[in-house]
Formats: sequence, C-alpha cells, structure tokens
Amino acid sequence: MRITDVEASDESLVQDIAAMLVDGFRQNAPEAFPNLATAVAEVRESFAPDRVSRVALDDQGMAVGWIGAIKHYSGHTWELHPLVVKVDQQRRGIGRALVRDLEQRVVALGGSTIYLGTDDEQSQTSVAGIDLYPNVWQHVRNIRNFRDHPYEFYQKLGFAIVGVIPDANGFGKPDILMAKRVGLGT
Repeated sequence: MRITDVEASDESLVQDIAAMLVDGFRQNAPEAFPNLATAVAEVRESFAPDRVSRVALDDQGMAVGWIGAIKHYSGHTWELHPLVVKVDQQRRGIGRALVRDLEQRVVALGGSTIYLGTDDEQSQTSVAGIDLYPNVWQHVRNIRNFRDHPYEFYQKLGFAIVGVIPDANGFGKPDILMAKRVGLGT
C-alpha cells in the first residue's frame, strides 16, 4: 500500500473515492453522502488550498482509503474530514495508516492539533437516543460503545473525547468531538 496526494486532474480516482464515500458511510451516516454527486462534490472541495487530500492505493493502484483535512485556527489546528476505507478492506490497518500519514502532514504544515466530529446518528453509543442535558459531561464520562461506533478506533490512535454536541443531527443524535495533539514535541 502507498499513500499519496489526490490530484484534482485524476477524474477516475475522484470517482472511485466518491463511490467509496457513498458505500462507506451508507450504514452509519447515510445522510452524509446520499449519492455520488454529493460525494464527488466533497472530493472536489478537498482540493482547496487550505485542505489536505490523501489516498491509500493498493498494489494494483486502486483506491482503498481516503482521508481529508481542513485548516482552521491559522493552521494550528486541522479538522480530519473525512476518513473512509473501502468496506471490503476495513480492519486491515488502512485507516490507521491514513491517520498516521495525516498526522505527519499536519505537523509538516505547522499544525499542532487534529480534531474531528464522529456523529452518532444510528444509536451506536450510550450518548445517543437520550437527552444529554443538563448533565452532558456525566454522559460523556460514562460513554459505552454498543455497535462498533468509530470513536473507539480514534481513541486507539490517541484521540480523546473533548466534547459532544447534543442533538447535532436531530434529537438524540449527537456529534462526538475528539482531538489529538500532534505537534509541539509529542
């Protein structure tokens, strides 16, 4: 496997990544990329100057994963958005490799923190399907993963839950906010 920048001129790769987004988000967040056109637009947005767009290619040169990032806070902090691994290639270290690669890129660009939001629209955790107010932090402190929600994947990579936006996607559908320091001597 090799990880490289996505070139805006590689239309075939753009289409492959878009298809991966639709398929990869279908189960946990189908509203995120409901169709190919929406996903293609997301990939094209990743070519802006304040973005990073990296793809994992298998030995045959086929896309098996994609990660993007958006510069915020004068480049000190970058939002990981999005991360997807081809469904039939998951749990093989591709996502982990893409995140590690992004961490190196962010540090090289002068960044010190990466953050992300990992929505729970399908009641996969104990912070979904309930009213988190007024004791939001009590719920976060006691979070449990019921059905393979990705927050634990990110925790294994050193990310911490730094907040939650209750009802971000409608009542009982929060966005779990996570962050990790990647610069400043880490």
